[in-house]
This record gives sequence, structure tokens and C-alpha cells, in this order.
Amino acid sequence: MDMQTVVAVGTNDVTAEDVLAVSRGDAHVELTQAALDAVARSREVIEALAAKPEPVYGVSTGFGALAVRHISPELRAQLQRSLVRSHAAGMGPAVEREVVRALMFLRLKTLASGRTGVRPVVARTMAALLNAGITPVVHEYGSLGCSGDLAPLAHCAQVLMGEGEAQGPDGTVRPAAELLAEHGIEPVELREKEGLALINGTDGMLGMLVMACADLARLFTAADITAALTLEALLGTDRVLAPELHAIRPHPGQAASADNMLRVLAGSGLTGHHQDDAPRVQDAYSIRCAPQVAGAGRDTLAHARLVADRELAAAVDNPVVTESGGVESNGNFHGAPVGYVLDFLAIAAADLASIAERRTDRLLDTNRSHGLPPFLADDPGVDSGLMIAQYTQAALVSELKRLAVPASVDSIPSSAMQEDHVSMGWSAARKLRTAVDNLGRVLAVEMFAATRALEIRTTGTRLRPALATAAILKAVREAGVPGPGRDRFLAPDLEAAYAFVRDGSLARAAESVTGPLA
Repeated sequence: MDMQTVVAVGTNDVTAEDVLAVSRGDAHVELTQAALDAVARSREVIEALAAKPEPVYGVSTGFGALAVRHISPELRAQLQRSLVRSHAAGMGPAVEREVVRALMFLRLKTLASGRTGVRPVVARTMAALLNAGITPVVHEYGSLGCSGDLAPLAHCAQVLMGEGEAQGPDGTVRPAAELLAEHGIEPVELREKEGLALINGTDGMLGMLVMACADLARLFTAADITAALTLEALLGTDRVLAPELHAIRPHPGQAASADNMLRVLAGSGLTGHHQDDAPRVQDAYSIRCAPQVAGAGRDTLAHARLVADRELAAAVDNPVVTESGGVESNGNFHGAPVGYVLDFLAIAAADLASIAERRTDRLLDTNRSHGLPPFLADDPGVDSGLMIAQYTQAALVSELKRLAVPASVDSIPSSAMQEDHVSMGWSAARKLRTAVDNLGRVLAVEMFAATRALEIRTTGTRLRPALATAAILKAVREAGVPGPGRDRFLAPDLEAAYAFVRDGSLARAAESVTGPLA
């Protein structure tokens, strides 16, 4: 039996890889002793302040616009319960399990920092929920991204208290109290500051950012491969990919994409034939400028990862326990840094999909495909070929353009104008997840069309594709994605192509010849 991956959570050492291991790989979570010691020290600060007569926000006061009221000691446990219950106000469908696990793990990361003032039992119980595979039901709507992802985190905190609903390891949604009892987890009776510490963070939007960055990194590699396949199928020139041309405009992402394409095309017998029939001086922009567009997206992704790493190193809460032993209010819960890059990535995904769709359209248009049959049909007129596959691709691109409209430029005041500017980072993250999925499907259609075009182009001729292309053609057919032929039910074939792109099979096939691609 395989050993389960273990992720150790210290005071400030969680990585993006850890988030992915817990959210998608169900890794086991362990709190380090250093983290537990830091948590205990910060709790001593909170308890000392709670014993004083002076009001301290989050410890002995109400919250938000109600922070003006001093709460007496006998009501403080009720205050924390009421906070969580009232803030667990989400609506709509449940979000994905991996999103909730990422959110919980990242909140645990902040609890372990020793900056929130919770007791060690709170952090241990959060870790126990993750390790038991208990996933709170968190709803699509409820977060404004400031003060962090309040409603989503409140639904998680409620399960920590033994209330609300959660999904068990078998995927069945049940009352949280039942699931905790089955797994021997004692519900937490929250004390001063603890309810607030559990809900005041950017963990949901950050978790989705980390996962989107991982997915987009794979898709940017896939996009370079599909662009190379299309260039080859259209008898284009690879001279525009020469390193010296990209060195004079030194964007690192552009150079990486051009290098990927050049390596995929190495040894091709099809490139460079653009002068053979209906001579072309230059290939169209969608072919020639592929590295520039994909490269800009790669550089945007690099910036997003920088922001994610900074946020992973942060301890977001309000108020926080400082190194000097004070408790200070702050605005670090505002999701603007994360919200911006989530929107930037949605723009990059839309543009990458747009240029891929334009390349696909060239493959299908007999006036621009340099000898390929209309719509790559077997018997044009009787067969429609991939005509409607391109319709589907165009519909996906159109939706991607709508999803690229930034969420982070919006703001709706809340809490009686106390929280008068919000980030909408959760909304940016939710639409980015759809955008990433759509981009994968768009690239799958391009791959589907390009591989068919390459087989049509080379069958019965002396033209031979690049070695990497040949490896891709072999792998994609073995995966059940069909080649040229009479019209057939396309939807399952397109889904098979999407799975081939999404799970990394396309990149692995190319890399079996090229070696690792960027």
C-alpha cells in the first residue's frame, strides 16, 4: 500500500505544493511542535487582554459596525457562537471539495502562525477534520472578499463547532455532529477571539488561485504544443521561432513558448513549405505571434505565483497578535492583491483561447488551409467534418471573454458602511475556475483539429511530421481520440480530447521526444 503523503504545518512554511497535496491529494496534515508552541503563546496574550476591563476589538467587543459594544465575560462564548452562526449565510450550490479543503488548510496555516490567538485545540481540531476527510458544505455565494472570505469560512467554523452540514469521506452530506462523533472528534466550544480568527482571511480566494496557477501552467505548455501542431499542419515556417528573434524582445515567457514550439517541431518535414503552393511571405498572426501571446500569459502567471507565494507567507487576521505581544487591528484581510491577479489570469486565459480558436478556424477553411479539405471532412458536402466543433470552440471563447471582465473593479458597501470597500476576490476566483476549464476545452478542439489535419496532410505523401508530433499522434489515437474519417458522434470524441489535454497526456507525449518543456 502506498504511504500517505504527510504535510507538516509550521509557523510560516506552507508552500503551493502543500496546498495542492492537501486539497487534491488528501495528504495527511500534522502540526509541528513549534507551531503548537506559537499558538499557545499567542493565546496567553489574548487571555490576559480578556481579563482586563478595557475593551479590545474581537476579544471583548462586537464585530464590524457593532464593534462599539463592550461584551461582558459571561457573554463572550455566546458572542463567538453567534458570530459563526450569523456569518454562515451562504447561498447557492455547494462549491467543489478541493476548494473547501484548500480553504480549511490555509486557515489552519494561519492559525498555526501564532498570530491569531486561538487555543491549540482549535488548530488540532481543524487538522483532524482535514485528516478525517470531513468537508463542510460551503456555498457559491456569500463572500465579498473583505473581511476575507467570511461566509465560506464561517460554514467551516460551524462544522468545527459540531453544527451545520458536511460531506463525509464517502461523499454523502450529513449533519456535522454525526460525522464528528463517528470520527471521534470533539466539537470545539469557542472562546474569546476564536470565532473571528476562524473566519477572517483570504483563504478561499487564495486556495483557488494556487490551484488555478497549477492548472494554467499545464495549459500554457499544452497551448505551445497545439500551436506547433497547427503551424506544422498549415505548412508554416518555424524560422519565426528562432531564439535570436526572441532575445531582442526579452520577455521570458515569450522565449519559453517559442523554445517549446521549436523543440516540438524539430525535424519536421512539413515546416518551411509555405512557399510551395500559393506562396506566403509570412504566416498569419495567430501562427506567427503565438509565442508573444502565450508568453504574455506566462509572464502574467509568474506574477500571480509571486502574489500567491507572498500570501502563503502571510498571517491574515484582524486583529492580530504582534511579535511584541500586542493585539492590533489592521486591514490585511482585504483581498485586493489576490483579486487582481485572479482577474489578470482570466484575461490571459481568454486571449490564449481566442488565438487558439483563430488557428483552428484556419485549419478548417479551405481558402486558408493550403490544400486541406473543407472542415477536414472526409467527403465534404456529405460530411460536415469539424464544422460544429469549431462552433463549440467559438462559444467557449465567447464565454471566456465575458469571464475576463474583472470582478475586482466592483465594490458594494456592507456592514452599515463600516466595510465600505470590498475586493470581490472570491467572485474573481470562482469565474477563473470556469475560465480555466473552458481554456482546456478550447485547446482540446485545436489539438483534435490539428492532429486530424496532420494525418490528412501526410497520408500518401513523402511529408513526415516532427518526431514529437508523431509521438503525439500515436498517443492521442491510443487514448481513443479518432483520426480522419466519415462523420461520427463528435461530443464523446471531443471529451476524450479534453481529458488528454487536461490530465497532461498531451505534454507527456511531446516530452517523450523533446524532454521537459517549460
